[in-house]
Amino acid sequence: MQMKLRNLFLTLVLLAGGSMPAVAQEPIEIFDAHLHYNWEPKPYFPLADVLALFKKERVTGILATSRPNTGTHALVDAKPEGLWVVPFLRPYRIRADIGTWMNDPTIFSLIEEEYKRGYYRGIGEFHLTGKAAATDWVKRTAEFAAAHNLYLHAHADDEAVEILFRHAPGSRIIWAHTGFSLSPVRVEEMLRKYPMLWGELSYRGGITEGGGVLTPEWRRLFVTYPDRFLLGSDTWINERWASYSAIMTEYRGWLKQLPPDVAAKIANGNAKRLFAAP
Repeated sequence: MQMKLRNLFLTLVLLAGGSMPAVAQEPIEIFDAHLHYNWEPKPYFPLADVLALFKKERVTGILATSRPNTGTHALVDAKPEGLWVVPFLRPYRIRADIGTWMNDPTIFSLIEEEYKRGYYRGIGEFHLTGKAAATDWVKRTAEFAAAHNLYLHAHADDEAVEILFRHAPGSRIIWAHTGFSLSPVRVEEMLRKYPMLWGELSYRGGITEGGGVLTPEWRRLFVTYPDRFLLGSDTWINERWASYSAIMTEYRGWLKQLPPDVAAKIANGNAKRLFAAP
């Protein structure tokens, strides 16, 4: 009897030109490939709140860094359920190291010592501009990363990125902010020239125009190079944590404008492929 009533209901709906209610889709999962959990002297959010935020925003993986590396240790040690933590070793102890690390031998000692923890997948995020990358300590860092199968996470202009590749031709570089406001033409030149370069898109200008619509130039780049881009929040200051949900909403807004397979790669698939167990 119940089956007959259900069939009658479906027939009436179809005859009326209606449809069954759609099942709400979950938002696309995101791998956050530029995450800082800084301790200076304590994080903006306690660890439990950070993990709850990731769950709320369906962030299923993070490229975890911190200044100093204490915050990264905490994320790794938590072994959070449903969150893949990919730790990167940051060559900073305090904020002032940002401008001096490239000439500081004690930073290279820090890298060697931290690496002994045995779980790091990369070095960075670190900052370099132009010929500041052309120092012996930067070269040794790039060579160390190449020798230990580590990625470099470089907040750098295009000149510094090219110097890093000259230092260690086998390097694999995550390009933080993909050059900030560098022209899409130049970004494409870099991607063509360096097959082991991936662009991370936090703070990247010019991707969208009015109303959050993808520009034709960036849509073409994403469709042409779907395997070469990653998303990130760059929670370097407290305000970025406070606006974390808005950042993820903005990403999802323009991801919906791409073919689903391209959107999935940029949102999480590329990170899963890059950071899979070696």
